[in-house]
Amino acid sequence: MSEKVLKLGIPTGSLQKATVELFGKAGFNIADSGRSFQPRINDEEIEAIYLRAQEMSRYVADGALDAGITGYDWIMENESDVVEIAELAYSKATNKPAKWVLAVPNESKVTKPRDLQGGIVATELINVTKKYFADKNIDLKVEFSWGATEVKASLVDAIVELTETGTSLQANNLRVVDTVITSTTRLIANKKAWQDDFKREKIENIAILLNAAIDARNRVGLKMNVKKSDLESILKVLPAEKSPTISNLADPDYVALEVIIDSKVERSLVPALKRAGASGIITYPLNKVIH
Repeated sequence: MSEKVLKLGIPTGSLQKATVELFGKAGFNIADSGRSFQPRINDEEIEAIYLRAQEMSRYVADGALDAGITGYDWIMENESDVVEIAELAYSKATNKPAKWVLAVPNESKVTKPRDLQGGIVATELINVTKKYFADKNIDLKVEFSWGATEVKASLVDAIVELTETGTSLQANNLRVVDTVITSTTRLIANKKAWQDDFKREKIENIAILLNAAIDARNRVGLKMNVKKSDLESILKVLPAEKSPTISNLADPDYVALEVIIDSKVERSLVPALKRAGASGIITYPLNKVIH
């Protein structure tokens, strides 16, 4: 173990699988050891520690951890004084931000937050929810919920629950009244650790590589051979904002083109390139895209 070590918190629970996969794409392989709270990582300068996302920002703020991965919602909930290094556009199910929403049963007469005046709201996100209603000058009781909050919607007047797709809310016959807070995953650092040259560079490197891995998720590499006489028509087919690398081949009549494209256009673009005269077309996945 190196004398210089960065203590890095990896979230357990719903974010764990997605986070471990993302670190793998970024070049950091995380594997569970016999002690499940301290996984192995293929970097001797990093000491990884598993911790609940709900607690992460507190331990980073206190200096028990130098850096960690958690949600913006829990930074706000814990009122943690940390350095936000990077916003990481990934979550447990999608690349979209997660939302804590105010929800009620479909049959409820509540149509707006003001209708809950004097009522009871259950949530795990106590402090953020209290501030949300206080900012609206709505007086009510906010109760802590020990999970499975959707089930409790019939026992209280409303709930504030985390959702990405809305599927669970629909399955429990709930409808959304308002969004309380929108949250994305963040890489955060302890303020003192951020002033340490070694730790700062290490954290910055992690941020660069993680964001590069995220950017690569929605892109593919594309290679093809093009007859020089067809080059102009091929360039017209490619997305206008893309500037391909063009290389000469042994055959003087042909060139090779290579470009990175959004994966969502691959299905329509490849056949169009074929019809325009491209040959030897190859698409391949990317691990990291660094701008």
